Amino acid sequence: MVTGVLIDWGGVLTTSLSDSIAKWIAADRIDGDHYRQIMRELVEAAYDGQEANVIHALERGELDGSAFERDLASRLLTLDGTPLEAEGLLDRMFAGFERVEAMYDMLSEVRKAGLKTCLLSNSWSNTYPRDGWDEVFDAIVISGEVGMRKPEPGIFRHALDAIGLPGESCVFIDDIEANIVAARTLGITGIHHRDADTTIRELESLLRLPLRRA
Repeated sequence: MVTGVLIDWGGVLTTSLSDSIAKWIAADRIDGDHYRQIMRELVEAAYDGQEANVIHALERGELDGSAFERDLASRLLTLDGTPLEAEGLLDRMFAGFERVEAMYDMLSEVRKAGLKTCLLSNSWSNTYPRDGWDEVFDAIVISGEVGMRKPEPGIFRHALDAIGLPGESCVFIDDIEANIVAARTLGITGIHHRDADTTIRELESLLRLPLRRA
């Protein structure tokens, strides 16, 4: 029986990361193809077990956000050949995130039904809009604040301890499949998020509860 919900933030409780990135690329006149090549290499390395990676360090809070901004800005190209402004790069990158109200409404209904909820997010030294979080989360686990990152088993165990539940009693919602796979090794049921409607339907089926507000 599922009595706890662990859930990601960016791209799950917000609109997609790709949409936000596209707006940032256009606004800063970045060479999009070159950006995607650079990020593909960094992200793939971050999920294939390599330890010496700036994304590992950033997400664990070992690398300062401003240092990552300078590193990434030095790798990227602008369409007109001018240097990319490093300061504030992460804020600009995530500025296009918008809150998905249907997902927050779902969490409210989950808590009303007596289930525990925990935010489980990999941070990129970004500021989270925490207004109203007390109403939807029993616990908050952010990678840069606990020194661990998804898909490391330790951060999942930390989240489970935060809500006092075993893995077999929880479901985890995330938009990155590697994180879902890692959660399942601890007995946690996984829902690979693609859009709000599909995720809510899957969770309703799993919990056998209505999770949409009239």
